[in-house]
Order: sequence, then C-alpha cells, then structure tokens
Amino acid sequence: MPKCIDATIELGRLGRRVIETNFGGGDISTDGGVLLLRRVDERIGLSRAAAAAFSDPRDPARVKHSLRDLLAQRIYGLCCGYEDLNDHDTSRGDR
Repeated sequence: MPKCIDATIELGRLGRRVIETNFGGGDISTDGGVLLLRRVDERIGLSRAAAAAFSDPRDPARVKHSLRDLLAQRIYGLCCGYEDLNDHDTSRGDR
C-alpha cells in the first residue's frame, strides 16, 4: 500500500511567491507536475547539457528565447504527454 503524506512540499519561489504542493484537493491543474520536473531539471542539468551539445546559428540580436529554454519546453512537454509542439499553444496563456 502506498504511503500517503499530507505535508506541504515547497518547490521553490517565483518572485515573491512560494510555489508549493499538497494533496488537499481544491482547484487542480493537470500540469502541476511540470513544476517538479523543472526543479529536477535544474538540479540535474538535463536541458542545460542538451543545449550545450548543440550550436545555435541564430542571430543573438533577434533571439527571444534561449536554446536551453526551447529544449526545456520540448522536454517538459514530452514528459507531460504533449506529442506535438502545437500542444503548447493551448497552455501558453496559463498563469
């Protein structure tokens, strides 16, 4: 039988806001696990290492999103079950 916890888990900060998770119910987001995924990625450096393995031929003056950010979006999307990049368009307005 799985061990269930009722503790709150802090996932970091976003500006002045503390991001935390618990299992109390209420308003639920299906993509809440991506915050944990981002935290793991920051710790192990997967998207950073992947970005370092590629060269970026884009003009730096015109770059809005870093190669690491683009790779992280793709990796996180695949982990969340998004098959295509157009799936990200649906959640881009989420706050």
